[in-house]
Amino acid sequence: MSELHVVTGAGPVGWTIAEQLAGQGQQVRILTRTGSGPDHPLIERIAADAREREQLAPALSGASAVFHCIHSSAYRASAWQAELPQAERTVLAAAGEAGAVVVFPESLYSYSRPDKTLTEAGPREAQGGKRGIRTALLRAREESATNTVSVVAGDFFGPRVRMAHAGERMVPPILAGKKLKVLGSAAQPHSFTFVPDLAAAMIRAAKTPSVWNKVWHAPTGPALTQRELAAAFGDAAGLGTPPVGALPGWVIRAAGAFSRDARELAEMMYQFEKPFVMESAVSESALGLKPTPLPQAAAATVAWWRTQG
Repeated sequence: MSELHVVTGAGPVGWTIAEQLAGQGQQVRILTRTGSGPDHPLIERIAADAREREQLAPALSGASAVFHCIHSSAYRASAWQAELPQAERTVLAAAGEAGAVVVFPESLYSYSRPDKTLTEAGPREAQGGKRGIRTALLRAREESATNTVSVVAGDFFGPRVRMAHAGERMVPPILAGKKLKVLGSAAQPHSFTFVPDLAAAMIRAAKTPSVWNKVWHAPTGPALTQRELAAAFGDAAGLGTPPVGALPGWVIRAAGAFSRDARELAEMMYQFEKPFVMESAVSESALGLKPTPLPQAAAATVAWWRTQG
């Protein structure tokens, strides 16, 4: 029997979850402030602000799971603090009343030992700035009476992923035959997660009560240098390996003296100057999923970008 699943947000994660659920024959209700989302007979698009309790609660009626995929209005710690905790409190309260589990996409920001391989066992105790906000959000989910699951991913790539290191900063220049300038280092291993693999893990987690109220990792392939990932995109495009240069972290930090956006970016440069590697074997076993092979994932990514002109 088809169950009702509610998705908040139609960014790359929310959109992909809605498409995958509908493809499985499930009823989906997707909430965005503009009523956007995939066009599918099983997807009901509703214009509603998921941060407003009076709009959210009716939309969750009858839902078995809520996939909370909205984010803040800006990539700034101040915006995150002003918007994200309240939004999560609202969805947790409304989902609890509806008897639905809430599934969250999560980042690696809260991990407090990034010099080690990042596993489901943590620790996740990072403090200050955007990292500390992610730590606090995870703690609030843990303390909530509502059932939750948090599925952690590395940096995104894949169809619909635009604002990302492996999105518009990488694929369009490759397709245009231009030299890339990646942040930090082109030679340090870094974990990248294919968004359809994150979506599949979140859906499987929602349907598996035994994995609730824990933190899991999305199936993620072996860590790649940014040069290796660019080469995979170049091969998928039939263009060969593109030339890749790097913008050192000290340049971003220096720019932070004059630019708020540069300061926000500089906070995360540790992820690109040294190895930043996550492992997902435990979660893959628990969820019964594997990451999409890199050539297949790169081909799907390039194919989508080509549709964007």
